[in-house]
Amino acid sequence: MAEESKNVLLNLMASAADGNSPGGATVKRALAVIRSHLGMEVAYVSEFVDNQSVFREVDAPGLEALIKPGDSRSLDDVYCRHILSGRLPELIPDTAANPIAAAMPITKAANIGSHMSVPIRLADGSTYGMFCCLGFHANPTLNQRDLGMMKAFAELAAFDINRDIDIKKAATDKVASINNVIASNQFTIAYQPIWNVATNRPVGLECLARFPAQPPRSPDLWFNEAAEAGLGAELELAAIRMALRAFDTPLPAPIYLAVNASPATVVGGDLAAAFAGLPLDRIVLEVTEHAHVADYDRLVKALAPLRQSGVRLAIDDAGAGYSGLQHILQLRPDIIKLDMSLTRHIDLDPARRALAAALIAFARDTGSQIVAEGVETASELKTLATLGVQMAQGYHLGRPMALDSAAVLFGTDDTNARVA
Repeated sequence: MAEESKNVLLNLMASAADGNSPGGATVKRALAVIRSHLGMEVAYVSEFVDNQSVFREVDAPGLEALIKPGDSRSLDDVYCRHILSGRLPELIPDTAANPIAAAMPITKAANIGSHMSVPIRLADGSTYGMFCCLGFHANPTLNQRDLGMMKAFAELAAFDINRDIDIKKAATDKVASINNVIASNQFTIAYQPIWNVATNRPVGLECLARFPAQPPRSPDLWFNEAAEAGLGAELELAAIRMALRAFDTPLPAPIYLAVNASPATVVGGDLAAAFAGLPLDRIVLEVTEHAHVADYDRLVKALAPLRQSGVRLAIDDAGAGYSGLQHILQLRPDIIKLDMSLTRHIDLDPARRALAAALIAFARDTGSQIVAEGVETASELKTLATLGVQMAQGYHLGRPMALDSAAVLFGTDDTNARVA
């Protein structure tokens, strides 16, 4: 094996093992190297699909009219089956000297003078296809060392192909899992009360999805995986529709329900249908602070008809990052929700108090309301009230709970004791 080709092979193997090469890149590079090393015109990786040999990767400069990725030929017409059965050798320096190869129509049609091909085996032992090189002229210098190099590159291709298959299978399994969760409603909704700090009474409920489905994961991971699978909006809308069923129960006005949606779901345009027939002035739409927004004009345009119909807009997790400030400035929300990283220990931290005070002043000047999230102690709540926070939620005020438990909070005479 030429030293240069050997070094290339070693580098490609290291890159593939580290996962640094994108899918197909290692195979493409391997084909170019082996074709050049052998002095042949065409190198390709094929996949056996039904009775066809499909060319998945091809290196054949200037010969695109003869062969290109996506082309296919019947396995009855090519060398593959003969090589796998042993009727043809993997190395054929001169096809004219081999009676079977010489008699096959493909030899004359494709002007195959020399040929080398080895099978690509998958991790389960099955044959994926072939790693092949062909030349337009006989080449008596081809030898077993060249065949050994070809086999080494075929193993490298098999590694890359196996990895790609595993990635695709994982993606397919993820889509199937998310679709199953959506179709069979394998989630529940917990309702966390939001309290008016001045009156010590609940004014709304934030609707939070919970996933008992397997494998057990936190809600944010479920939604992240759904987004990665291209099903983020579908899962969010399913959760929103289920959450808003709370309006079917005796939920006294003006108690509102707050539902969460990503910017992508808002722009998708299906929220209006999910909200149809409901008391829109009692729905708060929370847009998460963490989601990137590529086009604020488009998002504002999508939100406009919802807000005009009475739906209020909240920016979630404000204070947790720079993007939250962008959301606030660009979207001009009705409600700004202080992230728990800001409210946690605010009674002990002057820096947190200063930042919260700035956001509260901004909200006051722009006509927005403040909801403090993650309130866990009476001291935190007292500090927030002193700063001018109007509404709050957190474990100190009430954990996420079933709807029937949340309903008990409304219309009773002892709610004040819950926030003391």
